Amino acid sequence: MATPSNECTTPDPEKFNAATTDNSTLQGSESASLNIPSDGLSSAGTHEEIILVQWDGPGDPSNPRNWSKKKRWTVTLVVSLFTFISPVASSISSPALPQISSDLGIAPGSILENMSLSIFVLAYALGPLFWGPLSELCGRLVILQISNIWFLIFNTLCSLARTPTQMLVFRFLAGFGGAAPQSIGGGVVGDLWSPEERGMAMSLYSLAPLVGPSTGPLVGGWIALRSKWQWVFWSVSIADGILQIAGFVFLRETYGPQILRKKAQALRKSSNKNYYTAFEASDKHWSTYMARGMLKPIKFLFTEPIVQVFALYMAVLYGVLYLSLTTFVQVFTDLYGENSGVAGVHYLAIALGSTVGGQIGARVLNTIYRRLKARNGGVGTPEMRLPLLMVSATTLPIGLLIYGWTANARLFWFVPDLGVFIYSVGIGGNWTCIQTYLVDNYALHAASAIAGVVSFRAFAGFGFPLFADQMFGNLGYGWGNSILALICLVIGCPAPFIFYRYGPRLRAWSKATSVEQ
Repeated sequence: MATPSNECTTPDPEKFNAATTDNSTLQGSESASLNIPSDGLSSAGTHEEIILVQWDGPGDPSNPRNWSKKKRWTVTLVVSLFTFISPVASSISSPALPQISSDLGIAPGSILENMSLSIFVLAYALGPLFWGPLSELCGRLVILQISNIWFLIFNTLCSLARTPTQMLVFRFLAGFGGAAPQSIGGGVVGDLWSPEERGMAMSLYSLAPLVGPSTGPLVGGWIALRSKWQWVFWSVSIADGILQIAGFVFLRETYGPQILRKKAQALRKSSNKNYYTAFEASDKHWSTYMARGMLKPIKFLFTEPIVQVFALYMAVLYGVLYLSLTTFVQVFTDLYGENSGVAGVHYLAIALGSTVGGQIGARVLNTIYRRLKARNGGVGTPEMRLPLLMVSATTLPIGLLIYGWTANARLFWFVPDLGVFIYSVGIGGNWTCIQTYLVDNYALHAASAIAGVVSFRAFAGFGFPLFADQMFGNLGYGWGNSILALICLVIGCPAPFIFYRYGPRLRAWSKATSVEQ
């Protein structure tokens, strides 16, 4: 069983980037004359020669990319399940909201009732800013374990809440812990798989945050129908407890810098020589590194037009998703007379649509990119990721209009479900396109760009459901969804065409972009 290291050290990305752009190319253990203080930190004293610790050749078995495929797939699957359980918890209480409100004295249909569901997602706005930099200080393993135990504790406490305040606090703290796998899971996939192998692994991992939110209410509907509302939290905690045991057994440290740090620590103890890695050579205190890591995504949101536009668009997509999760059961119980269990089955439309959009979209995206790159003399550009987005962006307004007006007219249940499926395809496909475009644009800074987008979209996931009852109560599902469709049309549809034409100019203007061909 793997035991995470308790020592957190400050990495030095500048020295790392000077030595290599990929941890798989760090080879051998060599002597190097670097002006690094003997304690690995800033010092006013003398400087002395150190021995640089790197991988022992291209086949070093301690390099995660050299692990057996079985071991790498096992770790990938467990991390994907860690990422899946948190979105399930974010929405599983939706069908039980009337019971929770009745027991805790919350007014039905109030903002406070909706907030007890969506405040979990608000924590997603803060989690990536904290867990991401911390994983680079302490390694992936210890952060995944600690954050999941944190999530398990506070999710369980939700079932013991006796006041609205307790419920809100426990839900927020549970969401904060649950944000970690979504913040660093993609990094784990990158640690394990080379770019040539990464497609299928990332495809599996990306299913979790897309399917999880719609799986929660599907299960929660039957739990709310047959049991006390506390069981929506207990069931998640039981599943997560089993998953945590699997994590203790199967997860291993995958972050190359942390593996090399532990190797250097062991060599220092055994030989009393100055063994160090390039990642221990920083003169910055860990708090300075954390502050920089937390502020960088925010800086991107204020200074990068590409990040700003796609953050706004993803906020709308995420807001629409959680708005649907909040009102879906109500549509089929009030308008179609179904019980909460049967009504919850309709969430399959969201799950299937997100899966189709994400999985098929990823494959189509790669095919289009390869063809356009071949036509351009073998030179790829980020704009080659946008043609699919030009098409998939139209599915949001189309699907919302079909869903809203057919539900308003109480047509056969399959028709509104079809509308939901169509706009869910758009949500999955659009996120795949946007995430890949950001990675291509920002390369070395992609994590910060994506963290900025993810944090900003979480505010919409929190805020949109708060006005769901008032909006649909005053406008009906037809006009309410028409407004959402108009927002998606105005923000989402022009964006890929604009960036396809002006993207190169924006990259030339930006100091953060670093395109890899």
